[in-house]
Amino acid sequence: MTEKAKRKSKIAGKQSVLFTNPPYIIAGAGVAGKKEGEGPLGSLFDIVKEDPMFGKKNWEDAESELMKEAAQEVLKKAGMKSDSIRYLVGGDLLGQLIATSFGIAELNIPMFGIYGACSTMGEAMSLGAMLVDGGYAEKVMSLTSSHFAGAEKQFRMPLDYGNQRPYSATWTVTGSGAVIIAKDNHKKAGNNEADIVIAGLTTGKIVDYGIKDSMNMGAAMAPAAFDTIKQNFEDLDVKPDYYDKIITGDLGYIGKNILIDLLKEKGYDISSNHMDCGIEIYDKDSQDTHAGGSGCGCSALTFTCYIMKQLRERNWTRVLFVPTGALLSQVSFNEGNTVPGIAHAVIVEAV
Repeated sequence: MTEKAKRKSKIAGKQSVLFTNPPYIIAGAGVAGKKEGEGPLGSLFDIVKEDPMFGKKNWEDAESELMKEAAQEVLKKAGMKSDSIRYLVGGDLLGQLIATSFGIAELNIPMFGIYGACSTMGEAMSLGAMLVDGGYAEKVMSLTSSHFAGAEKQFRMPLDYGNQRPYSATWTVTGSGAVIIAKDNHKKAGNNEADIVIAGLTTGKIVDYGIKDSMNMGAAMAPAAFDTIKQNFEDLDVKPDYYDKIITGDLGYIGKNILIDLLKEKGYDISSNHMDCGIEIYDKDSQDTHAGGSGCGCSALTFTCYIMKQLRERNWTRVLFVPTGALLSQVSFNEGNTVPGIAHAVIVEAV
């Protein structure tokens, strides 16, 4: 962190926090579905499941199993058992967070269930880091998940209906990502990789540009990403090149262009160092995902298995990780409401 960013107060500007003792991300794990495993990042995922049902009888139970396996894998990678974790912070896209509540129940960890739509990983990591830095926990697990079929069933059309998807639509990622955030780094002797810390965060606001097309999530979420990223620059008094990468969660090709244009209007050009998880996770030409990937699992998988790797290998030193979410439900959409967006930014550094 630069001298400019080092402050006695943890509060930075209007919406940001800079930790005086940045918590460590000591382990990350990602479990993906078959389609995700066939994409450009497939070889990096810890587990790829060929069966979209994950051995269960319905899509919702499949997602719970997906999340449970991600939680178990991150504990395994950290060399810990569940009773080492003080709190679990997590959520998913399903009504009343049923993928999370059924998925992690047997871990017997005190839980904060949260909902930020596809921004949930950013929210979970933000709250987990605050708990650790504030002295309320030594170790916290933050995690989330999504499942293509479960999301289609809840938010759009049952798969059996066979409806046509417009080119603006994104493909919900079947995947789950989990991290363990801790006060101490637990670095193993002889390990030459960089440690990873959460240096700060910028909490997003609900932003609504009046978008009503539920099949164009990129357009709905891009204004929220713009608002949070701009606020981060202002709160920290930095320029886009302060970060090696500015990484949004799942804007896809349409949302990416909107975001870049909105920031350019305010004098910020992120075109050279912006990356979107929804673009990275699928191959546009061969996997027929239209505008890219989406879902809570999109940013979670990309972060735990790709972004963390780049930081550990010191290819990147500092990134702004900005998962993005569209805050709609079946009820709000059917009643003709707009699709508000939100984005939570997490400053992650290699040290």
